Amino acid sequence: MIQPEHSGSSYFNYKKFFSCVLMAWTDADYKFVYIDVGSYGTASDSEILKRSEMGKRLSENRLYILSGRHLPNDDVGDVIPFSVVGDEAFGLGNHLLRPHAKRNLNYTKRIFNYRHTRARRLVECTFGILANKWRIFHRPIDVNITFCVRIIKACCVLHNYVRIKDGLNFTETLYSCPMDNLTINENNRGKNNMNNVRQYMSSYFISPGGAIPCQYNKV
Repeated sequence: MIQPEHSGSSYFNYKKFFSCVLMAWTDADYKFVYIDVGSYGTASDSEILKRSEMGKRLSENRLYILSGRHLPNDDVGDVIPFSVVGDEAFGLGNHLLRPHAKRNLNYTKRIFNYRHTRARRLVECTFGILANKWRIFHRPIDVNITFCVRIIKACCVLHNYVRIKDGLNFTETLYSCPMDNLTINENNRGKNNMNNVRQYMSSYFISPGGAIPCQYNKV
């Protein structure tokens, strides 16, 4: 976006342009589930989540997330809670699952990180579809920050409407979905429980019931 008046460097991000942040949770159908719009471009993802209403609700268990389930082909194993998948910028927390740190990875952890990346790609693709579908994102937005936030929110609502009405048939789904490399910022809230979940899922992904053939060629 164009630098808002009297904002100084608040919206100037690490990629050297001005922006406000759209932080969002998406589902497996490329739809937005929960969004937070308008944070400074200088803020880190973990900081934005911590300060946002959705982050507070997540950490305080106020999102009415469904009870856990057994993993597919693992009916006698542990019940695993539904989780939000986040990248290395976030720490483990209540219902927040991030990959293993990249240092000292064994084979099991590398497999988990690959499967985690596959899940995160849905998020990246959703953002790519949004940006390619709505042409206002093809150039810097030159409006005041309040109006900018309203535009972004409206586009997210329209995105979901088109996704429900037309399905995944528009050409923007051909968008390539790269993964940004972000700095690690740990958060200890709920860390122990989600670390146990991550360890269990790491073992599950190399078991006969949880493995997929393509994973062995990717690590």
